[in-house]
Amino acid sequence: MKTVAYLRVSKDTQDVNNQRLAILQFAQMERIQVDGFMEVTVSSQKSVKERKIDMLLEQLFEGDTLIISELSRIGRSVGEIITIVDTLVKKRIRLLAVKEGIRLDGSPDCEDIQTKVMITLFGLFAEIERKLISMRTREALATAKAAGKKLGRPKGILGKSKLDNQREEIIRLLALSVPKATIARITGVDRSTIYHFIKSRGLI
Repeated sequence: MKTVAYLRVSKDTQDVNNQRLAILQFAQMERIQVDGFMEVTVSSQKSVKERKIDMLLEQLFEGDTLIISELSRIGRSVGEIITIVDTLVKKRIRLLAVKEGIRLDGSPDCEDIQTKVMITLFGLFAEIERKLISMRTREALATAKAAGKKLGRPKGILGKSKLDNQREEIIRLLALSVPKATIARITGVDRSTIYHFIKSRGLI
């Protein structure tokens, strides 16, 4: 069994020293020996492959431990983080997130409850984000309307959706049996929007 630390920064001008220090201090307090570090310099907006998350998951096996300074290091969205955490739990890999104080021990008995707790927790965080997005959206629409711009699209045309770029993420969450109401919170929309998107795109 091994312990691996994953560190990621977005730009060459940033460094991983703060993340490394936080992880090493945590490991020392917990008397954990870190066997290796995977360091990546890439934007969170890049794909899982570009962020080497897939490579990381391939190197971890049952009984291993993954340490990260904070959850945002491994995912670019709440939904993606949930998916990655779910994969770790199913592979019986222990996850330690220093900043959030999250410990998932990877034991079979805890798999279901841990996954449900994580989904609920992230759903609550996403609800706050959803409200902020909604507020900004209303302000933007009010500004556009005041400027005389026509809003909306012709009837009968299936236009673009702000959820289009989250399609794969939504499919993964549906496959994990995540409730649609929770998916709505995770993706930052109301329930009617997620229901319409899932139905209109034939995702179920």
